[in-house]
Amino acid sequence: MNLGQTEPIYEQQEPMDELREECGVFGIYDFSGEDVASTIYYGLFALQHRGQESCGIAVSDTNGPKGKVLSHKGMGLVNEVFTGEHLAQMKGDIGVGHVRYSTAGGSTRENAQPLVLNYVKGTLALAHNGNLVNTPELRRELELGGAIFQTTIDTEVIAYHIARERVRTRNVEEAVANAMKKLKGAYSLIIMSPRKLIGARDPYGFRPLCIGKRDHAYILASETCALDTIGAAYVRDVEPGEIVTITPKNTVVSSTEKHYVQGGIPAAKEDLDEEAAIASDRTMCFPPERQCETARCVFEYIYFGRADSYLDGVSVYDSRIRAGRYLAMDSPVEADLVVGVPESGNVAALGYSLESGIPYGMAFMKNSYVGRTFIKPGQSSRESSVRVKLNVLREAVEGKRVIMIDDSIVRGTTSDRIVRMLRDAGAKEVHMRVSSPPFLYPCYFGTDVPAREQLIAYNREIEDIRRIIGADSLAYLSLERLPELTGGLPICNGCFTGKYPMDPPSEDIRGDYIH
Repeated sequence: MNLGQTEPIYEQQEPMDELREECGVFGIYDFSGEDVASTIYYGLFALQHRGQESCGIAVSDTNGPKGKVLSHKGMGLVNEVFTGEHLAQMKGDIGVGHVRYSTAGGSTRENAQPLVLNYVKGTLALAHNGNLVNTPELRRELELGGAIFQTTIDTEVIAYHIARERVRTRNVEEAVANAMKKLKGAYSLIIMSPRKLIGARDPYGFRPLCIGKRDHAYILASETCALDTIGAAYVRDVEPGEIVTITPKNTVVSSTEKHYVQGGIPAAKEDLDEEAAIASDRTMCFPPERQCETARCVFEYIYFGRADSYLDGVSVYDSRIRAGRYLAMDSPVEADLVVGVPESGNVAALGYSLESGIPYGMAFMKNSYVGRTFIKPGQSSRESSVRVKLNVLREAVEGKRVIMIDDSIVRGTTSDRIVRMLRDAGAKEVHMRVSSPPFLYPCYFGTDVPAREQLIAYNREIEDIRRIIGADSLAYLSLERLPELTGGLPICNGCFTGKYPMDPPSEDIRGDYIH
C-alpha cells in the first residue's frame, strides 16, 4: 500500500555539532485481534528522539490472507508522515514501526524502515537499530548470489540473510539465529512474520530492546518510555544475544541457548564454580564461537535514552544525575547558577546543583517544533541554526557566573555559539562542564561520531578547547566515572579510548563521514 503525500522539504547542509543515533524500533502483537497501527504511531512518537529523518509502519492481519502486509513510510517526523486517514487504512493485529536517523546509507525515502520483503516463504517486515561492521562482506556475498538491492542500508542485508536462511530452516526463529552468526556489530531487531513477532539483540547488547505487555498484547520497544506512553507494563529486557518469539500460543519464548565458558573452554553450567556461573550468566553470549563481554553503548545513558526510560534495569534519569554529581565532585567552580543545554544536559545540571549546592535554573528556551527536517540556514545567512533551536533567557543569566552543562562536545561549533549567546545575554562568566569524556575516536556501532580529524578534542589539550569555545573554564567527566553511570554494567567506551569490543571495519560504511 502506498498512501501518497507531499514529502517535507529536507536539506542537510553543514554538519551539526550534536550526537545523533541511528533509530528506534517498536513492535506489537495484539492477541485479541485489535488493530495496532495507532498504537505503533504513539510508540514511535515516544521514540522520536532516537530518529527524526524518516519513519514507517508495517502491519499485517494474522486472521487475514497470509503474508499480506500494509505499510507506509516517509521522510520527516512521525506526525508529518502519518495522518489519521493513513492509520485507519492500516488494518492488522501485528506490526512493526521505526524512526530513523542515518549513520550508514543515505537519507532517502528508499532507506526508510521497516523494510518489507516478499520471498518464497512469505513475507518479512524488519526494523533495525544499530550498525553492522561487516556489511560490505555480507552484501558482496549476496550480490554474487544474484541479489538485487533496493536500498543502501545494512538492514536490507540482514533481511536478505534471514530470508535465505529461512528457506532451509524449520522456522523463522532458526533463520534469525543462523543469520546472527554472520552479523558483526550492533543490532536490535524486530521482525514481523505472518504469524510471529520476533525480537533479537546482538551479543554485546550495544542497543537496548525491552518487552512490554498491555491487556492481550505484547510489545517490543527500544525504550521503556514507549511502553509508558501506550499504557503497557514493562516485562523485562531482551538479553544481549537473545532471540524472543511472541505468539498467541506460547506468548514470549526465548529461543536463545545460553553458553558457558570457564577458563576460555566451553563448559556445562553445572560444572562451573559459583563465581564463574554468576559471571557467565551475566555475560551470556550467542553463538558459542562468539563468546564476549557485553558492551552497552554508554551514550544510551548519557544522551540517547529519554530521561524517563530504564535501559537494562538502569534509570537514565539516575545515570545523568550521577554524571552531574561526579562533575561537581571532580571539577568544582564558584558560580551563581547551574544550567543545562536542553534536553539531555538538563538532568546532569540538576545533579551538579544537588551536589554543589549552587542553584539550578533555566537559561534556554528551546523551540520544540524544530526537527531534523527544517531547512537549515546556509553559512552566508545571518540566521544561526543554533539560535533557531535555542534562545537565552537574559533575565536568568545577566550579571551571573554561569555553569553550563552539556552532554558532549563533538566539533565544538555549537558550544562556541552557545557560550557566546550566554555572554551576549549578560553572563559575567561561563564555565562549561561536559557529562562525558572527550571524543577522540569515531563510532562504528550506530552513533554518529565522525572521523577523528573532525573532532575538536583530537590532538588538542582541554585548555586549547576551552579557548576555542570561549569558556572561562572547561572540564569533562572522567573516563573512570563511566562504569558508575550504568550501575556496573559492562559498557563500550571506544569513542573515548579507541578500544572497541570488536575489530572496527576495514571499510568505513557509516555514510557521510569517511575517514
